[in-house]
Amino acid sequence: MSYNLSALLQASEITLTETIRLLKEAPYLSLQKFDPDQTAIVMVDMVNGFVKEGPMSSPRIQTIISPIANLMQAAKQRAFHMIAFADAHEETSVEFLSYPPHCLRGTNESEIVDELKEIGGYTLIQKSSTNGFLEAKFQEWLNEHPTVENFIIVGDCTDICVEQFAITLKTYFNTVNRQSRIIVPIHATETYDLGAHTGDFMHVLALYKMQMNGIELAQEITN
Repeated sequence: MSYNLSALLQASEITLTETIRLLKEAPYLSLQKFDPDQTAIVMVDMVNGFVKEGPMSSPRIQTIISPIANLMQAAKQRAFHMIAFADAHEETSVEFLSYPPHCLRGTNESEIVDELKEIGGYTLIQKSSTNGFLEAKFQEWLNEHPTVENFIIVGDCTDICVEQFAITLKTYFNTVNRQSRIIVPIHATETYDLGAHTGDFMHVLALYKMQMNGIELAQEITN
């Protein structure tokens, strides 16, 4: 398939402009408006291997430690449910055919960063793929918490693990015909820069794709 680069760039600029306008219209939400029994905070891959060290780490992701910590502290004080996904691979992981070896199980890379680990109060679920929804431990948690219908998802990477989990979770609730609110705060998600993977562009594109799939976007979840 051939592409007219000039036409594609022109159309893309229109799409990107409209997408940014939609993102700027995302509301600020208050955690106080949510019932702790019906709401879970889901932290995705805030591990050393994506935040502080190793081939997959990015300084961009370090910028969301503070807003996530603030949200976790407020959620813990009000006894919200909290889940923390942590990438943890075996040395033979087939995912390493697509990505450099990272976050090996039992290493420091697979550990939640200290700033968030110190807050605690979450259920830790190790995951061996980019989509935490597929983990048996998460399926068990979901079945054990039938009243939870609101999920606030934070972490990284916006366009990989966050996007896959959020959309799969939303489509799961659609499949079982249950109402749900899947919410992604823009200020508490991030991705990385590497070659053609421009972080700003990929972040915006992923947020747009999630919104088009029924995910709510918020500028921020305030205390």
